[in-house]
Amino acid sequence: MTTLQKRIASGAMAIAATLAGGAAWAVNDLPGGPAVNQLDLHPPVTQIASDVQSLHYWLMVVCLIIFVLVFGVMFYSILKHRKSLGHKPANFHESVTVEILWTIVPFLIVTAMGFAATKTVVQQKDTSNADMTIKVTGYQWKWGYDYLKGEGEGIAFLSALDPTQRELSDAGKPQGDNYLLKVDNPLVVPVDKKIRIITTASDVIHAWMVPAFAVKQDAIPGFVRDTWFKAQKPGDYYGQCAELCGKEHAYMPIHVKVLSAEDYSKWVDAEKKKMAAKADDPNKVWTQEALVARGEKVYAANCAVCHKADGKGAGPIKALDASALVLDADKTKQLGVLLNGQNNGAMPAWKQLSDTEIAAVITYTKNSWSNKTGQVMQPSEVAAARK
Repeated sequence: MTTLQKRIASGAMAIAATLAGGAAWAVNDLPGGPAVNQLDLHPPVTQIASDVQSLHYWLMVVCLIIFVLVFGVMFYSILKHRKSLGHKPANFHESVTVEILWTIVPFLIVTAMGFAATKTVVQQKDTSNADMTIKVTGYQWKWGYDYLKGEGEGIAFLSALDPTQRELSDAGKPQGDNYLLKVDNPLVVPVDKKIRIITTASDVIHAWMVPAFAVKQDAIPGFVRDTWFKAQKPGDYYGQCAELCGKEHAYMPIHVKVLSAEDYSKWVDAEKKKMAAKADDPNKVWTQEALVARGEKVYAANCAVCHKADGKGAGPIKALDASALVLDADKTKQLGVLLNGQNNGAMPAWKQLSDTEIAAVITYTKNSWSNKTGQVMQPSEVAAARK
């Protein structure tokens, strides 16, 4: 067998394996998310989404009518007045009437379309009289949710791709209807309440998008934008970051869980109890062993994606194992990187982590792999550095 034949055979086997794998993964419609072979917009769950869908249909009909009329006249003229039938080209000059008509008619059509679209866009931007306000912060590569106003005020958490989903992706074995859309902590809101969403970002531009709500708002570092939605029925609704934000862009899903008023109140109570139980005293003095154990969990959830579980890094991502920065006797150098980032955002700031979490992950990296510095960072030192 020649080299070319071997390559062809190898390619054929790879294609067959891919097709077999695709056939083995039977995927169904995801309620509140993408559907199999979806052509239309998502089924709307807000009034704005319904308006957007109606506007879409109406504009499509107008465009289709224009298409049929213009091309109908064009093809009729070509076929009925072609040279083979004996027709000769007419010799005439421009018509003022025609000039006026094909200026005024399109102007009226575009004006009508623009009026309908503007009305919907203005409604989309009217964030007044909201029942709740939630700040959404984009990070590389997860979302931060802070409940600023309304029931649940004070609740804050991060929402990232569920670790099991990343394992499936790394193994090349997609499974489930919610593949790469499952998160560890969904955004939870009550039904029939106007939710104002304030967006910003800590590193690069992201975009918070949930198609079922007809919501898409950029999250830009240093800027505050807002949008809103009012879900009309309980359920789970999915979206994704819609702005290319780096190498993990595809792993930044959005999951919004809409609950009844009663269930939402129960969730708020449970979440506040959970937050109270997790609250750490920043003045508590931890042992090295306790910080390392806590830091290992923080590292796995936030750092291992880039720096790898063994701390070796990959490509442009610097290794933490045997890193001069990590081994440096001056702990504040590594702390400064975590609080402020470096390399123009290549290493993002991690101010969203608590003082205890930052202290724990620094202690973990300084005492793991080949790093055996014996150094310990206490939460009080992190708290002091934030000021």
